[in-house]
Amino acid sequence: MDTRYDFGDDAGRPIVYVRAVDVKDLPEEMQEQAMGSKILYAVHSADGERLALVRDRRLAFVLARQNDLEPVTVH
Repeated sequence: MDTRYDFGDDAGRPIVYVRAVDVKDLPEEMQEQAMGSKILYAVHSADGERLALVRDRRLAFVLARQNDLEPVTVH
């Protein structure tokens, strides 16, 4: 099992991860900006850095693709 495989990624773009975030788990100043939303969606780089926080899942995917990134859902 030492064989390495190059699975690549879709279209050669870097992968980012999209996940739901409870607004109540965010810092207070971010909660205030959520404008009544209970859930937001975070876009994270492969190393875990939060790149963006948006109001819905679809928007997170669009944002990633517009920036030449390949979004995948993580739970």
